[in-house]
Amino acid sequence: MYDKYQSDTTQFLNDLIQKNPELEQERLQNRALLWDVTLNPEEQAQYEAAKLPKKPYAYQPD
Repeated sequence: MYDKYQSDTTQFLNDLIQKNPELEQERLQNRALLWDVTLNPEEQAQYEAAKLPKKPYAYQPD
């Protein structure tokens, strides 16, 4: 019943992708800049070691 319904936004995006097929490749390249990054285990260990312990109650004055 509702399986053929597409919102205006979905229709717009599908049409945009059909007219500009290079957008998918650009999206993957831009994603790689921020999300698909290889983390350095040594740096991660340093970040963890540098964390300060949290106070049991943050709003209590020292």
